[in-house]
Amino acid sequence: MAEKPTLVKCLVWDLDNTVWDGTLLEDSNVELFPGILDTIVELDSRGVLHSVSSKNDHDLAWKRLEELGLAEYFVHPQIGWGRKSDAVKLIAERLNFAEKTIAFIDDLPTERAEVTFHAPEVRCYPADRAGELTGLPEFSPETVTVDSRRRREMYQASFRRDAEKDNFNGPDEEFLRTLDLVMEIKRADEEDISRVEELTLRTSQMNATGVHYSDAALRALLADPDHEVLTVNLADRFGPHGAVGVLLLERHAELWHLKLLATSCRVVTFGAGAVILNWLIDQAAQAGVHLVADFKRTDRNRMMDIAYRFAGFADDPCACVAALGEPVGEGVQRLHLVADRREGPTTMRLTSPDLTTAGEDAVA
Repeated sequence: MAEKPTLVKCLVWDLDNTVWDGTLLEDSNVELFPGILDTIVELDSRGVLHSVSSKNDHDLAWKRLEELGLAEYFVHPQIGWGRKSDAVKLIAERLNFAEKTIAFIDDLPTERAEVTFHAPEVRCYPADRAGELTGLPEFSPETVTVDSRRRREMYQASFRRDAEKDNFNGPDEEFLRTLDLVMEIKRADEEDISRVEELTLRTSQMNATGVHYSDAALRALLADPDHEVLTVNLADRFGPHGAVGVLLLERHAELWHLKLLATSCRVVTFGAGAVILNWLIDQAAQAGVHLVADFKRTDRNRMMDIAYRFAGFADDPCACVAALGEPVGEGVQRLHLVADRREGPTTMRLTSPDLTTAGEDAVA
């Protein structure tokens, strides 16, 4: 069976003779090519973000995009006279996306070649293939979740949030308190499974093992009384961040085995990972068990490594670790922690289940 291609997270568009028919500086009334709007709207509904890398006059181009009803679909547009590869790489950086999840479409072979030379992981497409993109596997996630459909709106809300932070005079912790953050940790249900699978698939920077759990695997764990499948949602006064984390936990008599922790890179600055880990550690302390976490170091998940170490996980020899047997997967190591009681978060409100009993959700 052929390996599934890496999904495209953001498609970067050229404008002249790609989005619209003609050159804007020669004709201010250029019109969209047939089907372009449909392609953009359809991919947007699947959670694919759109941006622009165009050699053009910024104000004129943006005005025409507004007139054509497209401006709202583009995030971090780069319209100017610099190299398109620089623009594409800047878009990836600002979105915090790996370049292999970026695609670029342009009518000129020279521009595609320039992007390929300087950003070889970016996939490039000729403009005459624009109508085919919605049928390609790299643009076709197996499931489209609620979060997928509103991904652009969530990113745009994050831009407004960032702008307010830039104008805030005071410590970061004080700014976080102004956001009225609410984190919900909950036991996953049938409706959550597709969102959990998507998160394990799309998240690499804050994924402890890099393992993708399929829909079938997650449903099996959901039905297993020895496992907890937990989802994390975050919201603030700017709106919902959506599903931002997942934990897969296996219970043993004297330890809890954290098989996977993955959080969205979008919420790193809110300290979400630390809040989740401190909550789990406190739950384990109340249950009187040790915690053992699977971790596989990659070139992208250094922040997750730091989060585990900062929380107190270490390579300590312990009989409980040996009792688990050898880790599944090449390069997977097991980190150990003797759980201790932890304080609740000070920058957000937390609602969460009590893992020590079958009781109701708690509020911290």
